[in-house]
Amino acid sequence: MMEELSQDADGGGLSVKVEEVENENLAEMAALDADEEDEEALPHSEILDIFEEGLAQLVQDPLLCDLPIQVTLEEVNSQIALEYGQAMTVRVLKADGEIMPIVVVQNATVLDLKKAIRRFLELKQQREGGVKHEICLENLSFSISRGKA
Repeated sequence: MMEELSQDADGGGLSVKVEEVENENLAEMAALDADEEDEEALPHSEILDIFEEGLAQLVQDPLLCDLPIQVTLEEVNSQIALEYGQAMTVRVLKADGEIMPIVVVQNATVLDLKKAIRRFLELKQQREGGVKHEICLENLSFSISRGKA
């Protein structure tokens, strides 16, 4: 590069080895092009793997550590809303005794709660795999009890 300076034989001025500098620049540009081609050549599955690894590291943050590894943007936003006091967790007790922690905004309606329950169950089915069941919340009834947090 610019370090490639030498004095002429008669000591007059400095001459730049232009050809060497141009060759180095061309080599650097070729290396950058090769890196870009490598990035573009990654198959979709590898990009997803890289993304999931980064996401797994992200959810190790104390603020997000309660979230599953296959977290959705909706779940991240809900967790952040919880931390800022803009949302609350409603613990829904199923007939089989399972408790589902459902996050809804502070001014949520019953319809919002039903949608959140539906989304929670859909995500649970996707993550656990197995047979898909139809989720029907038409005859859902609510009872509110204040218990220990």
